[in-house]
Amino acid sequence: MTRISVIGAGAWGTALAQAYAKAGHQVTLWAREQSLTDTMIDTNRNTPYLPTIDLDPHLNMTSDMTEAVQSDVILNVIPAQYLRANLKMMAPLLRDNQPVVICAKGIEIESHSLLSDVFAAECPKAKAAFLTGPNFAIEIASGLPSASTLACADATVGNYLQSALTAKNLRLYLTDDIIGAQVAGAIKNVIAISCGIAHGLELGESARAALITRGLAEISRLTIAMGGKRDTLMGQCGVGDVMLTCSSMKSRNFSCGVELAQGKKMDDIIASRTSVTEGITTAKAAIKLIEDYKIDMPIVSGVYNCLYNNLSVKDAVIAILDRPARTEQE
Repeated sequence: MTRISVIGAGAWGTALAQAYAKAGHQVTLWAREQSLTDTMIDTNRNTPYLPTIDLDPHLNMTSDMTEAVQSDVILNVIPAQYLRANLKMMAPLLRDNQPVVICAKGIEIESHSLLSDVFAAECPKAKAAFLTGPNFAIEIASGLPSASTLACADATVGNYLQSALTAKNLRLYLTDDIIGAQVAGAIKNVIAISCGIAHGLELGESARAALITRGLAEISRLTIAMGGKRDTLMGQCGVGDVMLTCSSMKSRNFSCGVELAQGKKMDDIIASRTSVTEGITTAKAAIKLIEDYKIDMPIVSGVYNCLYNNLSVKDAVIAILDRPARTEQE
């Protein structure tokens, strides 16, 4: 039995806490708001995020960070744009070499940094790993089977975490390519918005398949430019996550694209949601990386222009279709 703390009581954090509690681990779920903690304790449910799931009776809930970090492994599920502030709060409480698994997907807008760089700056004495892959929170919380990538640069820590965190319904595949795993997990959310737009415009399954394929090519370009490995993208964090996120209305990013295609305003879409749609902020951060590394990512650029420069979704599609022919490898 491993003592596991999950930092962040949104849908994904609650799902992970539920999965590991069901697997027999000693799990503490930290929520920022005391009111949410109190509600979960009183009702045994996380009504705002996973209202249909009865939480494991052995799951401990707290809003006390000092209590939460007293564990063998920490899973940090705070959204990318809020991660740095949370790590600043956590850092003084961490033990030397304590494993912290970052479970968010995204790129920090202000610094256009990967989350590994954010973690290294704020928690230098701890050991970082990254959990990313094709998972819907409701399915994991319900005990349905899934798999993910666990990325860790330290082989000893990675092997320990893989053994500790592999559960019956969550199989983990280990890689040391933390860059490729993070780039894939972040950029696929932007590609999913484009696929949602195509679905909302009723462009057909063939168009969506083409977007997925060329989206993977864009992810590959950025991965290699930043020092990651192309082969990593063939795993759960790449092809697996893209297949799931780009094809289901359960995906916040895919459904966002559908709503954009239906003419809904971005502000209204965001206001109607309780969970963060990471692809919206990732598109903004990714544009800076495109400029920094001087690479071509037309799908990501098109989504960015739809979100932030008032480009119509139909004009974005036309712009992609009008691009010059290329080889398959480009």
